[in-house]
Amino acid sequence: MTNAIVVSGTDTSIGKTVVSAALVGLLDGIYWKPVQAGLEDETDRDTVIRLAAIDPARALDEVYRLKTPASPHRAAELDDIEIDPRRLAPPQTQAPLIIETAGGLLVPITRHLLQIDLMAGWSLPTVLVASTRLGTINHTLLSVEALQRRDIAIAGLVFTGPQNTDTERTIAKFSGAIVLGRVPHLSPLDAQTLAAAASQHLDIAPLRQRLRKTQ
Repeated sequence: MTNAIVVSGTDTSIGKTVVSAALVGLLDGIYWKPVQAGLEDETDRDTVIRLAAIDPARALDEVYRLKTPASPHRAAELDDIEIDPRRLAPPQTQAPLIIETAGGLLVPITRHLLQIDLMAGWSLPTVLVASTRLGTINHTLLSVEALQRRDIAIAGLVFTGPQNTDTERTIAKFSGAIVLGRVPHLSPLDAQTLAAAASQHLDIAPLRQRLRKTQ
């Protein structure tokens, strides 16, 4: 069984990459984003290398690098590329592998495959990233329900943004999921500030316990 955890989110631009970088640092792990859509700016792999302050060898190459910042299925069509889901099987690694999904749970990878169904095939525990902004209760509980419907284990929730104790407590109560903590907005956002915030605000003991079961 692959020694890995998936990081997905309730929406786009939710902070998945920042949380992934934080987990790579805390778990001394390896990062992998199988599908990258959008290459004009810093890619998510580049961002994790910078924010986790890791050697590039600890960030695996993407399987598909798509030019357009769009849903993978559409970006692949515009690039005249056919995504083969068989190439997206998680690799075996010695260190914990942190897999970041391309977009949210129900983003199409191809015209016939949603991200969440690819994840169901992986059978890996998932960390769900959610913001603390207005609307997050609905988005997060819907995402949790979608994961549970497909028997995808939820390793925990990580919130991003300003503290909102009632929202976080409400989501935890209705979802039954463990809250691993919250990553606040950081200014500046760099390797030093992220490492400090992750150490202070995230409890990764439940993740370590899950990873031990796979070893």
